[in-house]
This record gives sequence, structure tokens and C-alpha cells, in this order.
Amino acid sequence: MKRGLWILVGIVTVFIFVALLVYGSFKSTQNQLVAMDEQVHTTWSDVDIQLQRRADLIPNLVETVKGFTKEENSVFSDIANARAGLLSAHTPQDKIAANGRLDSAFGRLLALSENYPQLRSNEEFLRLQDELSGTENRISVSRRRYNDSLRAYNTFVREFPNSVWAGMLGFAPNNAYFEASQSARTVPSVKF
Repeated sequence: MKRGLWILVGIVTVFIFVALLVYGSFKSTQNQLVAMDEQVHTTWSDVDIQLQRRADLIPNLVETVKGFTKEENSVFSDIANARAGLLSAHTPQDKIAANGRLDSAFGRLLALSENYPQLRSNEEFLRLQDELSGTENRISVSRRRYNDSLRAYNTFVREFPNSVWAGMLGFAPNNAYFEASQSARTVPSVKF
């Protein structure tokens, strides 16, 4: 009789030990998922702040360019529409798409400076262009950090046994990566 009791105690002990291991794995994965998800949100916020900074600089640059180029209204309306789209976008995917449209329209605005030599020598235009260049660098760094944190999160969510726990907890891979826009992939023509 005593032997049966020791076997039962052994089985219960092993069961409790295994249950504690599974629970510990579950809680550890849950905590890591929460931390990684917050990191993705934080790095996205950094991107969003820099996109907002650029969106705030653009009207000043447009007004400066307007003073020199009266007949380029289609470029100005494209920028205004793209900027409005960026400011009204709510999800990262929508903001990424709106940013691509703004990049394209903004590239056409900067190309105007080639046709207007007096614009290229204007101090206000040069100052705004420098500010915008600094902002673009910040956006680039923020995008890279966001993509890195998103990659780490997605890798963690897809690994076993994390994928099991992530599915149970409602965490799913997020594929809202920042990628180069189509206009950025086009090789510019250089004329001397």
C-alpha cells in the first residue's frame, strides 16, 4: 500500500513540475510578446513624429516655391492632397501608403528648383531644404528602427513554441513594413 502511495506522489509531483514548466513558458512568452509589441508601437510613434515634422515643413517650402513658380499648380495640388492623406491616415499601413504618395509629389516639387535658378539661390528655400534634409535623415533612421523592431517581433511570434502561445494570446505577425516607394526605385536621369 505504501508503494502505491509513493507512486501516486511521484506522478503528482511530475505533473505539478511539468505544469509549472508549461505555465512558466507561457508567462515568459506572454511578457516578451507584450514588451516586443510595445517596442513596435514605440518605434512606429517615432516614425509618425518625423512624418508629422516633414508634413509641417512642406507648406512653408511650397509657399516659398510658389513665389517663384506661378504656373506649377498641379504639383502644388498634388502635394496638398498627398499631405492631407498623410495627416488623415490612422493605421501604419495607411500612413505608409500616404507617405509614398507624398514622396512622389514632393520629388516633383524639388525637381522644380532645377528650372528656376533664382529659387535655388533663395535663402529661405535653402534653409527649408536643409531642414527637410535633416528630417528625411531622421525619418530614415526611424523607419529602420521600426522595421528592425517589427522584424524581431515577427520572428519571435513565428518561432515554436512562441507561435502556440502567441496564437492563444491573440498576437499575430504584423507585416506593415516600411519599404521604398515605387518613385524611389526609379533611377533619376542626370543631365549636365
